[in-house]
Amino acid sequence: MATEPEAAVAAATAALAFAGVSAGESHTCGVTTDNRAYCWGRNGDGELGDGTTNDRNTPVAVVGGLRFIQVSAGFSTTCGVTTDHRAYCWGFNLLGEVGDGTTENRDSPVAVVGGHKFSQIEANFEHTCGLSYPDNKAYCWGSNEEGQLGIGTNDGVPHSTPLPVSGGLTFRRLTAGYNHSCGVTTSDKIYCWGLNTNGQLGDGTDVVRRKTPRLVTGGLAFSWVDAGANHTCGITTDAHAFCWGYGKDGERGDGSVTERIRIPRAVLGGHLFTRVSAAVFHTCGVTPSNQAWCWGLNINGELGDGTTIFNRLTPRLVAGGLALNQVSAGAFHTCGRTTASVGYCWGNNVSGELGNGTTSVSLKPSPVSGPN
Repeated sequence: MATEPEAAVAAATAALAFAGVSAGESHTCGVTTDNRAYCWGRNGDGELGDGTTNDRNTPVAVVGGLRFIQVSAGFSTTCGVTTDHRAYCWGFNLLGEVGDGTTENRDSPVAVVGGHKFSQIEANFEHTCGLSYPDNKAYCWGSNEEGQLGIGTNDGVPHSTPLPVSGGLTFRRLTAGYNHSCGVTTSDKIYCWGLNTNGQLGDGTDVVRRKTPRLVTGGLAFSWVDAGANHTCGITTDAHAFCWGYGKDGERGDGSVTERIRIPRAVLGGHLFTRVSAAVFHTCGVTPSNQAWCWGLNINGELGDGTTIFNRLTPRLVAGGLALNQVSAGAFHTCGRTTASVGYCWGNNVSGELGNGTTSVSLKPSPVSGPN
């Protein structure tokens, strides 16, 4: 009879080989090393892209035969960039976040209209942003009630086609939060726009919203940024992590539970990071030595440290000794990819978002199963 570690290795060996994973609100998607997209978890709005609205607790192939270089799982919408730099989205679309010119939900991929090519796309709560290829311009679409599209208004009108973000900045990475957006420019600066009630824009002010990009204060040089629900985190060019915005559950990792911080604060612990992923109430990052650390709310085991100790105010090492070179924090679960291209997830699993064939919570990384 196989031991538990042997069973886990067997499951991981049989699983898909992932180039990257993305955790959404209650679903997860990944791109395999041969550029196929798979999703699992909640599917009530078609966010798995398999042509149905049935939940799945193991990976299911996204239909359409498209080849992807990247996918982004949002709240109930998923988007991806194909190998020919075209953007496709599927799932919830009431506010135009799919970008196909309609407000109809889609249970399979549809092309984002406008003729743009993209190198990256990010879906979140009610809007989506994409980085154009090869000129590195920002476009956003969907809800704009808080100015999160960056187009100079907060008209509250759904925008179902991509619109250029004001300011003419060129970016190397974009990120969409719940009601705000941010990007790292090609000159290593972070700009943010949208809702700012919790200081998530990092501009040092208590202005409620910004309708166009605003420079994050502090004079730091950044290489990475990721926007959560009400907080934002970035990695500097010398690999230090900083967060700002809401932090009552420890999601800033600065050792405090101060509700709002409006300027970047260093994540404690002395770790260097290559990537960071901000979610609703928790944040995770990976180090140059392929260790994953998480901090913040842990009620569902989303930090992966083997406990449900409620709040972690500083980074905690993800259990299991895995070599993880990418993590993605969802609403109440987290997923990662090992250096051997195996997908693992941990935390909440009520809709099968861990992809391990169950709907049971996992306090430690659990390997994503192979597809049915």
